[in-house]
Amino acid sequence: MLFSCCILSANAQIRNAPLTKIDAEKASQNYQKYCALCHGQDREGNAADFAPSLKSKSLMATMPLNFLASSIGFGRPNTAMAAYLSDSGGPLTMKDIFTLAIWLKHESGVETISLPLEPIKGDPLAGSDLYKQNCAECHGTKAEGITAPALGNPAFLAFATDEYIKYAIVNGREDTQMNSFKEALSDGQINDLTSYIRSLTSGWSPEPKELSPYPKPGEYVTNPEGAQPEFNLREGRYVPMEQVAKALKAGKKLVLLDTRTTSEWHNAHIPGAVPIPYYITEDKVDEGLPNDETWIIAYCSCPHAASDKIINMLRKKGFKNTAVIDEGFFNWINAGHPIIGGKQN
Repeated sequence: MLFSCCILSANAQIRNAPLTKIDAEKASQNYQKYCALCHGQDREGNAADFAPSLKSKSLMATMPLNFLASSIGFGRPNTAMAAYLSDSGGPLTMKDIFTLAIWLKHESGVETISLPLEPIKGDPLAGSDLYKQNCAECHGTKAEGITAPALGNPAFLAFATDEYIKYAIVNGREDTQMNSFKEALSDGQINDLTSYIRSLTSGWSPEPKELSPYPKPGEYVTNPEGAQPEFNLREGRYVPMEQVAKALKAGKKLVLLDTRTTSEWHNAHIPGAVPIPYYITEDKVDEGLPNDETWIIAYCSCPHAASDKIINMLRKKGFKNTAVIDEGFFNWINAGHPIIGGKQN
C-alpha cells in the first residue's frame, strides 16, 4: 500500500502530524491552485460540482490521514474528484499530497478520532428500503451521487470503514446539507443502512495506469484539413454538446481542450482532446494552440468551472473562436458520444 497510518484503540484521538511553516505555506498554495475551484477558497464546499465542505469537523475528525491522502491521490473514479498523484497522471508527488492532507487536518482545528475497525452487522435488504427513503434524493438511487457524494463509488468504499459510514449517518456533517439521523432512525436501522452501503463494494485497486503520451503541438488540431464548423453559442460562450459531436462526426476542423486534471484525461477523454488542466499558468495556457480562426472548444466535469477558467485566459490573450461544451464531460458520456481510454493501442 502507498498509504499507511497508525491504528489506535477505539475512541482514542490521533494527534495531527507536525507541519512546518514552509510545508504549510506550500500546502496552502497547492490547495488554492488545485482544490479551491470546487471546494471553495476557505474549504467551505459547493463552489463547483457539489464538492463537500472540508471544514466539517465531523468529517475531518473521523477521516484518517491515509484516507484523506488516498482521496486526494487516487481520486474518486467516475466522479469529478480526480486523482492528483503523479503516478496516476496527476500534478502532485506523494509528499505534496501528504503535506496537503496534514494541512487540511490542521486547518480543521480538530484531532482525528479513531473509530472501531470491526464490520457492522445489519440487514442490507432492510437498509436498501431505508436508503431509498432517506438518502436516494441526494446520493442517487444507485448511490452514484447527485448533490451529495457517490456512496457507491469503489474508491470511497475501499477506504471508508463501516464505523466511518455509520458516524456520518448518526452525526451528519456540519456546514453541509447532510443532517444527523440519530433522532430519525434507531441504532438497528442505522446498522441496516450502513450494511446496505457496504454491500455496494466492488473490487478496486489503486494501481497506476499505463499512461498515454501527451499530444504534440502539431497534433492539437482535430481534422486539420476539415472545413470550419458553425456553432450557435449560448451567452456567447456555451456550445451544446450535440453540435460539437456533429462537427466531429462530419470531420470539421477544431481543437478540443480537456481542462480537467491530467489524471482524468488519462482515464478517459473525448478523442483528439488536448490536456490543458485548469491549474496551468496563464503564460503557458496557449502554448502550441493556433491563434487563428480555428475553433477551440474546452470541456470539464463541473460542467463549466474549469473550462470557463481556461477559456477566459485564452480570450484575454486574443483568442476569438472559443467556447465551452455546455453540458460537460459526464453528460457527453451519458449521451453515448465517443470517448477514449488512457492507453491507446
